[in-house]
Amino acid sequence: MEKDRKTLDERQKMSELERIRHSCAHVMATAILRLWPDAQFAYGPPVENGFYYDLECSHRISPDDFEKIEAEMKKEIKANHPFERIEVTREQAIKDAESGRLGGLSERPGNPPRFKLDLIQQIPEGEPITYYRNGDFVDLCAGPHVMRTGNIGAFKLTSVASAYYKGDEKNPQLQRIYGTAFKTKAELEQYFKMLEEAKKRDHRKIGAEMGLYVIDTEYVGPGMPLWLPKGTVLVEELEKLAKETEFQAGYVRVRTPHLAREKMYRTSGHLPYYEDSMFPPMELRAEGDSSNREEDAQERNASTSQPSNDSTKYYLKAMNCPHHHRIFAAEPRSYRDLPLRLAEYGCCYRYEQSGELFGLMRVRSLNMNDAHIYCTEDQFADEFNAVNEMYLKYFKIFGIEKYVMRFSTHDPARLGEKFVNEPELWKKTEDMVRQVLKDSGINYVEVPNEAAFYGPKIDVQVWSVIGREFTLATNQVDFAQPARFGLTYRDKDNVDKTPLCIHRAPLGTHERFIGFLIEHYAGNFPLWLAPDQVRVITLNDDPKLIEYARPIVNELRANMVRVDADFTATPVKAKIADAEQARVHTMLVVGPRDMEAGAVSVRLHHGGPQGAKPKGEVIADILTKIRERRA
Repeated sequence: MEKDRKTLDERQKMSELERIRHSCAHVMATAILRLWPDAQFAYGPPVENGFYYDLECSHRISPDDFEKIEAEMKKEIKANHPFERIEVTREQAIKDAESGRLGGLSERPGNPPRFKLDLIQQIPEGEPITYYRNGDFVDLCAGPHVMRTGNIGAFKLTSVASAYYKGDEKNPQLQRIYGTAFKTKAELEQYFKMLEEAKKRDHRKIGAEMGLYVIDTEYVGPGMPLWLPKGTVLVEELEKLAKETEFQAGYVRVRTPHLAREKMYRTSGHLPYYEDSMFPPMELRAEGDSSNREEDAQERNASTSQPSNDSTKYYLKAMNCPHHHRIFAAEPRSYRDLPLRLAEYGCCYRYEQSGELFGLMRVRSLNMNDAHIYCTEDQFADEFNAVNEMYLKYFKIFGIEKYVMRFSTHDPARLGEKFVNEPELWKKTEDMVRQVLKDSGINYVEVPNEAAFYGPKIDVQVWSVIGREFTLATNQVDFAQPARFGLTYRDKDNVDKTPLCIHRAPLGTHERFIGFLIEHYAGNFPLWLAPDQVRVITLNDDPKLIEYARPIVNELRANMVRVDADFTATPVKAKIADAEQARVHTMLVVGPRDMEAGAVSVRLHHGGPQGAKPKGEVIADILTKIRERRA
């Protein structure tokens, strides 16, 4: 489904750039109507990197049409028409829609805009119904916009796609025209330069070139990556980093199954709030449905003391938290046990819509750097801040210089619908998170109506070295699920109390984070993370050179360095070119002079020759760089 409709308050907080892009969507609609007057429009919001408008039209718009659409848009911008806000009654809005005036340049008898009629019905009673007019174009819109069409800066149409109305495949399929706009031409040009660089760094392209992963849609299924050996190196190095960091921070590790009974998710509240994002349930037949199953059931019951109830639904887990709550509940807890930090790289499954799947960035099976911290209210600030500090440590390791924490809060009007109906706890926990962020001096922005259903959250936005923005991870406060599961600890006064729970995943999922790292580094990973760390290359296949080089390989391998060798008779330039193409981080080239001097000639991928150095010094330096995870 499409993202929830913005509230009027959210709209008034739109940035200047968002207003420019929103206005540009209206100008684009104006231009399309001048070219194809039968076009019917649904909605056209600003989005992360631009804007779009969904429409139905007898003409199938293609990129070949962009030039003439943009020409008409430039005419509208040059006309410098004001964006005029007009407030109307619901009855007038319906009348204007039925006449075809709404969403058009004039009345269009026999062609009423059915999408606008539907959107009018969605506007809550009591909320003002407004149009915005620019020139002849009148559109149902709550705004806001720039003052005049001439205030729109530089723009460009970018692509065309198909989209179901309201994101529901049961609804009509519309054309979606994308574009972007910036204040200045220089900003627009810089954005497209970044896109060109992003194409070169596309994790799907580099992932295939390096042999990191495959997605086998025919046998395994869409959105479920298979990690190849080199990709598994990245997975295991990240897990190693997380485990070391979490051990030092006092976490304990747990493991949980990949599925659970329906009761688990009813209790947690993920059903029904999250049901659309979960795989359909597996419903087991009751015992005795068939003779062969009856024999199997009797055998199982004889070999276990656990109660058997095959007449139940099981779900693949879409999140780890309910399982961790049951681990907390497995033993009596005292205030002396808190904070309790349970960590797991848990595999989860989420049913993303097929049209939303995208390489490693949007998948259906995901391995999450998950943990849940159970703490008292007095401990909350220190624990929440410690998680934020862990993020900053990781940012330093991976060279992430630009980031922002998006602090997502609830909408009081949607309590009991989108958010757990606990108004006092919402206010209390949001105030606590806000205070921690202020006290820590961390860069953050506050975003309404985007919290998790059970509490406020922080989404971590980071920018790669080329300036591309990614949502990396999340940090959430949960005051609802511990109570729903009856989780308690005995405080110092011998009274049972419910702990707060912090959900955190600083490295996000393997899939999304590795996708980010591939593009961030363009596949040129630092030594500690590189799938191919070292290759020892002899000048030729001289047995004496091989005899000298082989112990270097053996010593590195004995120290768990990912090293291979090329001792063939292939010309050395070709060997080096092959290693460069494979993105081998460090090449150690051995010739007769190196052998005589007890040295190796060092060459770095994308760093070029580093000169000859004593082999012992080189090996020690490699081991130090790996151990310290140097950039």
